[in-house]
Amino acid sequence: MHLARGPAGRGRGRFSCRVRVKEMGELNLGTTHLSDEALVEEFESCRLPTENFHHADHIRLAWIYLGRMTEPAAALRIEQSIRRYAAHNNIPHLYHQTITLAWMRLVSAAVRATPPGSEFTAFASRHEELFDVHRLKTYYSKEVLESPRARAEWVEPDLRQLP
Repeated sequence: MHLARGPAGRGRGRFSCRVRVKEMGELNLGTTHLSDEALVEEFESCRLPTENFHHADHIRLAWIYLGRMTEPAAALRIEQSIRRYAAHNNIPHLYHQTITLAWMRLVSAAVRATPPGSEFTAFASRHEELFDVHRLKTYYSKEVLESPRARAEWVEPDLRQLP
Protein backbone atom coordinates (compact mmCIF):
# COMPACT_ATOMS: atom_id res chain seq x y z
CA MET A 1 0.00 0.00 0.00
CA HIS A 2 1.36 3.38 -0.90
CA LEU A 3 -0.04 6.28 1.02
CA ALA A 4 1.64 9.33 2.42
CA ARG A 5 0.25 11.17 5.37
CA GLY A 6 1.23 14.56 6.70
CA PRO A 7 3.29 14.85 9.88
CA ALA A 8 0.26 15.47 12.11
CA GLY A 9 -0.95 12.70 14.40
CA ARG A 10 -3.94 10.43 13.96
CA GLY A 11 -7.05 12.34 13.04
CA ARG A 12 -5.26 15.52 12.06
CA GLY A 13 -3.30 14.78 8.91
CA ARG A 14 -4.61 14.47 5.39
CA PHE A 15 -3.76 11.69 3.00
CA SER A 16 -1.66 13.05 0.19
CA CYS A 17 -1.70 10.36 -2.48
CA ARG A 18 -3.69 7.39 -3.69
CA VAL A 19 -3.89 4.19 -1.72
CA ARG A 20 -2.74 1.05 -3.53
CA VAL A 21 -3.10 -2.48 -2.29
CA LYS A 22 -0.80 -4.87 -4.14
CA GLU A 23 -3.26 -7.67 -4.83
CA MET A 24 -6.33 -5.51 -5.39
CA GLY A 25 -5.11 -2.53 -7.38
CA GLU A 26 -6.20 0.91 -6.31
CA LEU A 27 -8.21 1.16 -3.12
CA ASN A 28 -11.37 3.16 -3.74
CA LEU A 29 -11.18 5.64 -0.86
CA GLY A 30 -13.19 8.77 -1.61
CA THR A 31 -12.31 10.63 1.57
CA THR A 32 -8.51 10.82 1.41
CA HIS A 33 -8.77 14.61 1.43
CA LEU A 34 -10.47 14.57 4.85
CA SER A 35 -8.94 14.19 8.29
CA ASP A 36 -10.57 11.64 10.59
CA GLU A 37 -12.46 14.42 12.40
CA ALA A 38 -13.65 15.93 9.13
CA LEU A 39 -14.79 12.56 7.79
CA VAL A 40 -16.91 11.93 10.89
CA GLU A 41 -18.35 15.45 10.75
CA GLU A 42 -19.10 15.35 7.02
CA PHE A 43 -20.64 11.88 7.20
CA GLU A 44 -22.69 12.35 10.37
CA SER A 45 -24.02 15.70 9.15
CA CYS A 46 -24.91 14.07 5.79
CA ARG A 47 -22.81 16.60 3.87
CA LEU A 48 -20.49 13.97 2.37
CA PRO A 49 -21.52 13.28 -1.24
CA THR A 50 -22.57 9.67 -1.78
CA GLU A 51 -20.10 9.38 -4.66
CA ASN A 52 -17.30 9.96 -2.11
CA PHE A 53 -18.38 7.22 0.29
CA HIS A 54 -17.23 3.76 -0.78
CA HIS A 55 -16.53 0.47 0.95
CA ALA A 56 -13.06 1.59 2.02
CA ASP A 57 -14.58 4.73 3.54
CA HIS A 58 -17.01 2.57 5.54
CA ILE A 59 -14.00 0.63 6.84
CA ARG A 60 -12.19 3.85 7.72
CA LEU A 61 -15.25 5.21 9.54
CA ALA A 62 -15.58 1.94 11.50
CA TRP A 63 -11.87 2.16 12.39
CA ILE A 64 -12.32 5.75 13.62
CA TYR A 65 -15.33 4.85 15.77
CA LEU A 66 -13.59 1.77 17.20
CA GLY A 67 -10.62 3.95 18.14
CA ARG A 68 -12.89 6.27 20.12
CA MET A 69 -15.39 3.98 21.84
CA THR A 70 -16.21 0.43 22.79
CA GLU A 71 -17.24 -2.06 20.11
CA PRO A 72 -20.95 -2.04 21.11
CA ALA A 73 -21.03 1.78 21.16
CA ALA A 74 -19.18 1.96 17.82
CA ALA A 75 -21.56 -0.57 16.25
CA LEU A 76 -24.58 1.40 17.43
CA ARG A 77 -23.10 4.68 16.24
CA ILE A 78 -22.21 3.42 12.78
CA GLU A 79 -25.66 1.83 12.43
CA GLN A 80 -27.40 5.07 13.38
CA SER A 81 -25.07 7.17 11.21
CA ILE A 82 -25.45 4.99 8.11
CA ARG A 83 -29.23 4.82 8.53
CA ARG A 84 -29.43 8.61 8.84
CA TYR A 85 -27.09 9.12 5.87
CA ALA A 86 -29.08 6.67 3.71
CA ALA A 87 -32.40 8.29 4.66
CA HIS A 88 -31.02 11.77 3.97
CA ASN A 89 -29.86 10.64 0.52
CA ASN A 90 -33.18 8.91 -0.26
CA ILE A 91 -31.62 5.43 -0.26
CA PRO A 92 -32.83 3.95 3.06
CA HIS A 93 -33.54 0.63 1.31
CA LEU A 94 -29.78 0.12 0.84
CA TYR A 95 -29.12 -0.18 4.58
CA HIS A 96 -28.37 -3.78 5.61
CA GLN A 97 -28.15 -4.59 9.32
CA THR A 98 -26.25 -7.87 9.07
CA ILE A 99 -23.69 -6.51 6.61
CA THR A 100 -23.10 -3.44 8.78
CA LEU A 101 -22.59 -5.43 11.97
CA ALA A 102 -20.55 -8.19 10.30
CA TRP A 103 -18.12 -5.62 8.93
CA MET A 104 -17.92 -3.97 12.35
CA ARG A 105 -16.94 -7.35 13.85
CA LEU A 106 -14.26 -7.86 11.19
CA VAL A 107 -12.86 -4.36 11.63
CA SER A 108 -12.94 -4.70 15.40
CA ALA A 109 -10.98 -7.96 15.25
CA ALA A 110 -8.43 -6.28 12.98
CA VAL A 111 -8.15 -3.30 15.34
CA ARG A 112 -7.44 -5.68 18.25
CA ALA A 113 -4.69 -7.31 16.16
CA THR A 114 -3.05 -3.97 15.30
CA PRO A 115 -0.57 -2.13 17.52
CA PRO A 116 -2.28 0.69 19.46
CA GLY A 117 -1.89 4.14 17.95
CA SER A 118 -1.47 2.90 14.38
CA GLU A 119 -2.41 5.24 11.57
CA PHE A 120 -5.17 4.16 9.20
CA THR A 121 -2.59 3.62 6.44
CA ALA A 122 -0.68 1.12 8.59
CA PHE A 123 -3.94 -0.52 9.63
CA ALA A 124 -5.09 -0.81 6.01
CA SER A 125 -1.74 -2.24 4.89
CA ARG A 126 -1.83 -4.81 7.65
CA HIS A 127 -5.46 -5.84 6.98
CA GLU A 128 -5.87 -5.71 3.21
CA GLU A 129 -8.57 -8.41 3.42
CA LEU A 130 -10.96 -5.81 4.86
CA PHE A 131 -11.02 -4.03 1.52
CA ASP A 132 -12.33 -7.07 -0.36
CA VAL A 133 -16.03 -6.25 -0.73
CA HIS A 134 -16.75 -9.97 -1.21
CA ARG A 135 -15.16 -11.02 2.09
CA LEU A 136 -18.50 -11.73 3.77
CA LYS A 137 -19.04 -14.60 1.31
CA THR A 138 -16.61 -16.63 3.41
CA TYR A 139 -18.99 -16.29 6.37
CA TYR A 140 -22.44 -16.14 4.77
CA SER A 141 -24.18 -17.99 1.98
CA LYS A 142 -25.79 -15.82 -0.68
CA GLU A 143 -29.25 -17.00 0.41
CA VAL A 144 -28.73 -15.95 4.02
CA LEU A 145 -27.04 -12.62 3.30
CA GLU A 146 -29.60 -11.62 0.68
CA SER A 147 -32.58 -12.55 2.83
CA PRO A 148 -35.04 -9.86 4.02
CA ARG A 149 -34.40 -11.00 7.58
CA ALA A 150 -30.63 -10.35 7.29
CA ARG A 151 -31.33 -6.91 5.85
CA ALA A 152 -33.65 -6.02 8.73
CA GLU A 153 -31.87 -7.62 11.72
CA TRP A 154 -28.67 -9.29 12.82
CA VAL A 155 -28.29 -12.85 11.48
CA GLU A 156 -25.42 -15.11 12.53
CA PRO A 157 -23.18 -16.46 9.73
CA ASP A 158 -24.09 -19.86 8.32
CA LEU A 159 -20.74 -20.83 6.76
CA ARG A 160 -18.07 -19.79 9.22
CA GLN A 161 -18.01 -17.98 12.54
CA LEU A 162 -17.00 -14.32 12.58
CA PRO A 163 -14.12 -13.27 14.84
